[in-house]
Amino acid sequence: MFALVDCNTFYASCEAIFNPAVRGKPIVVLSNNDGCIISRNKEAKALGIPGMLPFFQVRKQVEEAGCHIFSSNYELYGDISARVMTLMEPFATEMEVYSIDEAFLRLPGERFGTYHEQGHAIKDMLWQQVRMPVCSGIAPSKTLSKLANHAAKKIPRLNGVCVLDKPEKWEWLLQRIPLDDIWGIGGRIKKRLNDMGIYNGLQLAQSDARWLRRRFSVVLEKTIRELNGEPCMDLELEPEPKKEIICSRSFSYKVTELHELQQAASLYASRACEKMRKQNGLTANLWVYLESFQAGQRFYRHRFVKLPQLTNDTRLIARACADAVESIYREGIRYKKCGIGLLDLCTRKFEQRDFFAPQQSDKSRTLMHTVDRINERYGRYTVQLANTGIQPKWLMSRNFKSPAYTTRWADIPVVRC
Repeated sequence: MFALVDCNTFYASCEAIFNPAVRGKPIVVLSNNDGCIISRNKEAKALGIPGMLPFFQVRKQVEEAGCHIFSSNYELYGDISARVMTLMEPFATEMEVYSIDEAFLRLPGERFGTYHEQGHAIKDMLWQQVRMPVCSGIAPSKTLSKLANHAAKKIPRLNGVCVLDKPEKWEWLLQRIPLDDIWGIGGRIKKRLNDMGIYNGLQLAQSDARWLRRRFSVVLEKTIRELNGEPCMDLELEPEPKKEIICSRSFSYKVTELHELQQAASLYASRACEKMRKQNGLTANLWVYLESFQAGQRFYRHRFVKLPQLTNDTRLIARACADAVESIYREGIRYKKCGIGLLDLCTRKFEQRDFFAPQQSDKSRTLMHTVDRINERYGRYTVQLANTGIQPKWLMSRNFKSPAYTTRWADIPVVRC
């Protein structure tokens, strides 16, 4: 059996862990530059606070409702996520971390208690150890476990744990579930299925999987088989290396100075290179762009850069990105966003060396490894390139950011009695 454990309103829940003053009260969390509401706890939802809307449009409503407002604190959320995943490992024979707030677990059978008991054990442990509320959906396939998790969130009497261990249980649920609530069914596929007379999950599960495969894809066939309790998707214990890595951010204000844009490009290149080295990757193809909106018009310029060699050296890639920014920069334009991309990534395992072409030196590779180890141990940006700037003003606005409770000594909570 698979279990999908999903944290409830993860960002908002993280904000309440170390701040007792906001527990049980409405909380909203904002996106980059405090742009949109991206997370609301159940108390905020009960007050009718809408999600995924620009904050300035609903700020008056949010403040009048007495909501506690927080900027995104990604350092805190990443650390809490790591704690949650680590604590769940002993409950599973295998585990796939699906996203920052959810994971698939392969349960070890009922020799350690019934599936209901195992689901509640995970739920109670995470609340006791991390104070993170979660829901657990348990079923014989990943798609059904997604469905069970959805039911665990929506049906109060389930108390956060739903087990679909018999066909009559998941058929009852499928009959009441619209197609777009099923994992892997998007709006376009839903519309085409509706045209064929298929409107809910049970009708889809009872359809001819091979016939629909010819009209859609093998993915839909797998979904249908999974809805009937036949596991077709295994856990992804080692995710495939990415073929490209994009890093882009909006600025806290519209930037006009070339050196600030070059700082941003260098910083984003550093972040992207760190991610690339984690998957043991190399690249020789870069993409850089600048974007702005003025007088209702979008200004967009980009450039592709071909490096002379495969590399993961931050110094070389950041310098090339800064030069690309200079080539597409135009005076008098107020830039709102900058981004860089590392394209056509390959792994060192399949690197083909050329006797006549330049190669990344062993000294460079050792230096990059050392920098990553230092930043991993002592915190991001402990060692960084000088051309990324020192506390640049253009970094995204986070005017409501909570303390870094778990990643900065000065912010560690102090208990007084």
